[in-house]
This record gives sequence, structure tokens and C-alpha cells, in this order.
Amino acid sequence: MQLYKTIAKRYPELKAVLMRANMAMNPEEYVKETVFSAVFASLALVFIIFMFTKSFYVFLFFPILVVVLFFYMVNRAYFRIKKLEKMIAREVVFAGRFLIIELESGIPLYNTFENIGFNYRYVGIYFSDIVEKVRLGTSIDDAINDTIEICPSDNLRKLLWQVLNSINTGANIGSALNSVLENIVREQNIAMKEFGNKLNPMAMFYMMIAVIIPSLGVTMLIVFSSFMNIHISLLILIILALAIGFMQFMFLMMIKNSRPNVDF
Repeated sequence: MQLYKTIAKRYPELKAVLMRANMAMNPEEYVKETVFSAVFASLALVFIIFMFTKSFYVFLFFPILVVVLFFYMVNRAYFRIKKLEKMIAREVVFAGRFLIIELESGIPLYNTFENIGFNYRYVGIYFSDIVEKVRLGTSIDDAINDTIEICPSDNLRKLLWQVLNSINTGANIGSALNSVLENIVREQNIAMKEFGNKLNPMAMFYMMIAVIIPSLGVTMLIVFSSFMNIHISLLILIILALAIGFMQFMFLMMIKNSRPNVDF
């Protein structure tokens, strides 16, 4: 449909983003799926609010909700790239060491890539892609080059670039990969130290904002309402509990997302 093509043209980088996100669809299909998701989600939200308010005015917000949810959902490919990048970061060092051990054991590069594809869930996606392209007749140099272009992880790209350079120059792959892995591990150690330095202030802030202030606030609200003879309904207490729970959840997610995805 022309509408989806017009919207897709406003995101010229979308095709490359979808490839990096490992999403097998073209930009028009992605936009179409996003529009439908935004419309159905908006309808569901409007009907839920209508059931509580019994006011037809809530339907006036339907177009606004569709637009807001579309601009949020259209970024899900970027969110998927971030997730893939984090998952790859957990495996890339181990996959690199596995690659070195296999090559030093005399196993051919093609079979080594097959083994990595079988043993590692996220890193293996890209090595399996190289194996599949080589099986279909692409040279291993071109297959690695193509995979580098769609790989969302900088560290995995460095690893593949080093393999490609070693193939082209005839250098020893093992020694070249060792230096790359040392740099990756060093960067991961620095990231963990920085996270440790930020963790104590974040934990204190969490205790203040998400635990102490809500607890004291609710207690003071109940005390003042009893003195001033103000009735607090169960609905208000439920809304307060949900708001506090949401605040704590967001804080915990913020701490979790700020942690480097490193497994030692």
C-alpha cells in the first residue's frame, strides 16, 4: 500500500536496521505490522479506559494514542539490536577462545565456524550465516564481509575483521585473535568497575525514592486523613500501591539495564 511505502521512505536507514536486528522483513512490511499493532493496542487501551469511565470522550484520544504508540513501536527494531548486542557481549569472549582452540587443534576454519554456530546461541547466528553462505557458493571472504555489515556487535565485528584480515594476509589467526580478545576483556573489566562505582549511589537513591519516601508518604497520608476526617477509598489505595510498585520496577530495570552484559 502506498501509505506504508510513504512512511517507510521517512526512515531511509530502516532496511539496514532490520538486517542488523535479524528481522526477515522489508521496510514496508515492518511499517505495516507496526501500524496494525499501534491501532489494535490503542483500541484495547481506549476500551479498557471506557469500561472504567463510561465516557465516550475517551475515544477522542484514539488517534493520539495511535500516533504515540506507532512512534514507540517503530523503534522495536532498535530495541532488538540492543538486546542482540547485549547477548552477543556475553558470549563473544568465550566464542573467540573457542575459535582459537579449535584452529590450534588443526580443525579447518569452515568446520570451526560450524561448531561455533552449534554451541553459541547468539554469536552462533552469525557464524551459521557465514557457513550457510559458503555452502551456497559464496567465498568465505565475501561471506564474512557480508556478516560484518549486518552484525550489531562492535566486538564481534572486530573479531570477524581480524579473521578476515588474517585470511587475506596469511597471518596466524590465533595470535591476532588473542590480542583482540585481550582488548575486549580489558574493556569489559573497565565497564564492570564503572558499574561498581555507580551502584552504591544508585542503591541509596533507590532506598530513598522507592522505599522510604513511599512508605512514609502512605503512612502520613493515612494519619492526616484520619485526623482531618477525609475518606480514602480502596481505589485510591490500589492506585497508590500500583504507582509505588511501578516506580520500584522501573528503578530495578534501570539498575539491571545499566549493568554491563559480561559473564566471567
